[in-house]
Amino acid sequence: MDQIMGQNCMSLRMFLVIAFPVVVIVTVTLMYQNSGFGLFEGFSGGIIQGGTTQNVTAELLTGGPNVTTHGFELGGRVQNITHDSLGESEGGVKELQGRSQNDATTEGRTKNITAADGGPKNVSLTSSTNESTQHAVNHDDKLLGGLLASGFDETSCKSRMQSHLYRKASPHKPSPYLISKLRGYEEIHRRCGPSSKTYDKSMRKIEHSKNNGVATTCKYLIFTPANGLGNQMISLAATFLYAVLTDRVLLVKFGSDKHGLFCEPFLNSTWILPKKSPFWNEKHIETYQFLLEKDRVSNSTEDLPPVLFMNLQHSLNDPEKLFHCGHSQDLLRKIPMLILQSDQYFVPSMFMNPFYSMEITKMFLEKDVVFHHLGRYLFHPSNEAWEFIRSYYKAHLAKAAERIGLQIRVFKPETTPTQAIMDLVLSCTLKHKILPEVGLETSVSYAKKKQTTKAVLVASLSPEYGDNLRTMYHNKPTISGEVIQVYQPSHEGHQKSNDNKHNLKAWMDMYLLSLSDVLVTTSLSTFGYVAQGLGNLKPWLLYRILKNESHFPACERDFSLEPCYHVPPKHYCNGMPMPTKELFSSFPYLRECKDFYLGVKMVNDSM
Repeated sequence: MDQIMGQNCMSLRMFLVIAFPVVVIVTVTLMYQNSGFGLFEGFSGGIIQGGTTQNVTAELLTGGPNVTTHGFELGGRVQNITHDSLGESEGGVKELQGRSQNDATTEGRTKNITAADGGPKNVSLTSSTNESTQHAVNHDDKLLGGLLASGFDETSCKSRMQSHLYRKASPHKPSPYLISKLRGYEEIHRRCGPSSKTYDKSMRKIEHSKNNGVATTCKYLIFTPANGLGNQMISLAATFLYAVLTDRVLLVKFGSDKHGLFCEPFLNSTWILPKKSPFWNEKHIETYQFLLEKDRVSNSTEDLPPVLFMNLQHSLNDPEKLFHCGHSQDLLRKIPMLILQSDQYFVPSMFMNPFYSMEITKMFLEKDVVFHHLGRYLFHPSNEAWEFIRSYYKAHLAKAAERIGLQIRVFKPETTPTQAIMDLVLSCTLKHKILPEVGLETSVSYAKKKQTTKAVLVASLSPEYGDNLRTMYHNKPTISGEVIQVYQPSHEGHQKSNDNKHNLKAWMDMYLLSLSDVLVTTSLSTFGYVAQGLGNLKPWLLYRILKNESHFPACERDFSLEPCYHVPPKHYCNGMPMPTKELFSSFPYLRECKDFYLGVKMVNDSM
C-alpha cells in the first residue's frame, strides 16, 4: 500500500482524503439499511444472551445429545439421493395427487415451545452474528396498505402493529373496494355486535320467533369450528368473506381451546359469541338439508325458520352441493341467523355464484390472494402468543441470511417409515437447491468457501425429522460452505383435539413458518395452507406418501397462494352436475389443485 501511495500524485492523495469519509458514510448507511431489523440485540448464532420471557429458551450446542436417526444413513446415502435419484429431467412432472378424503384434516403441532427438551437446536459450529437478514421490511406499513383499521389500543394486541417488522412487505396491495368493504363491515359489527342494544334486541326476537314473521335490524352468521386449527382458520376466513358479502355479523364459537390465541379483529367490539347465548347448542335447530327438502316439496318460501344450521364439512357434500346456487342463497338471505360449521376453504364456491363473483372480483383484483388478505386481517397472535413467536424468532431466525420453512405431516405414521419420509424430503430439498449437499469427508475446508448461514425451521409432530437433519449438517460440512442451523420448536407426537396448549404451539409454528423465505409443505395439509397464505409464499409441495414407497418428483412448486378447496361442489344449480372440463371453462379462475386432484383453487384470469 505504501508503494502504491508513493506512486500517486498529490491530486490523487487529495481525492482519497475527500472521498474516503464519503465511502465510509455510504457503506455504514447501506449496512444499516440491509442489516437485521435492528430490534434484536444481544443474540448470537441463535443462542439467547440476555434471556427472554415465557421460557422460550435455547441450548448451546456442545456436541448435542445422542440422536436416533432411525436408519438415516449420512454421507453416502445423501450423495446417492443427490446424484442418482435426482438426475431426472424436469419434464413429464406429474401432479401430486392426494389419496384419501379422511386424511384432509389439519395437524395440530408440537411438544414444548422451548428448545431445551432435546428437540433440534442450533446445529451450527459457526456463529451467525455477522449475518444480515435478506428481508425487505417496510417499517412504515403498520396498517398493511390500509387493510387494517386504525384506532386500536396497540398495547392490547402488539402483533397487529409489529408484524410488518418481521415479514417481507407484500407486493399484493388491498384494493380500495376491499378496504371500503372492510370499513363498512366494521361499522356493522360495532353497531350490531355483542354488548350493543341492537344485538340484545335482535337476539330476543330471533330466540322467541317461531316463523318467517321475524324482522330484525341485524343478521348474524355464527361460525362453529371443526377439526384441527389449520382447517378452522381457513374455513373461518371463508366464513368471514361470506358474512361481508351478505351483510351479516360474524360471531365465533371459540371454546377454551382457543383462549389466548388470537386478538380481537374488529375495533370496539368482540367476535366471540357470548357464553350466555342459547345458540351455542345446535340441537333442535332446523338444518339446511331439511330446509332444502321442505322447499323442494312445497316450493314455498313461507314458514322459514329464524335460525338455520348448515354443515359444510368435507364429508357432507350432498345437500351442501347447492349452497352456492342462486335459489339457495335467496332462501338463506331471508333467515336472520345462520350457524355454519365447516372445515373447508369454500371461497371458490362463492365465485360460482354470479352476484358474489362480481363483488369478490371488485374486492380482490388478484383472485389468488383472498386468504392472503383476509388471513392478515383476521388472525393476529395474542400478546401471549406473540411473545412466544417474537422471542423464538429473535433467538433463532433473525440473524440468518435465509429462512427455510419445512413442514412435514405424516398422515399414516403407522404404515409410513421415517426413512421413506426423509428420502422424500432430501430428494426435494437437495434437487431444488433449497438445502445444500454435504461433503463426503469431515474436513472443514468446504466451509471456508462461503460463510452464509441458513436457518431451517422444522414443523412436525415427530422429532425424528428435525433430529436427522440436525445430525446430517452437524457431522458433515456442506459443499457450498453454507452453515445450516436446524430448529424445531415442538413435537407433540400426535394431533390433539380441544387442547389449548397444543393449539397455541400449532399457531406459533404456523406463524413462524409464514416468516420463511422458502417454504416446503406437505400435500393436503391445511397447516401449510395457513403459513403460505400469511407469508405470501408459493410452497414446494411434498408428495404425500402413506407407506414405504418412493415417488419422483418428490415435490412440485405450487402455482397459487390460496388454500385448496378439497371437496368443491360440482355445480348442480341447473339440476345436473357440471362436467369437470366444462367447470373449468365456465370458471377460468378455478384450477385443479396440485396436491389433490379432486380439489380446486383460485388463480388469476391471466394464468
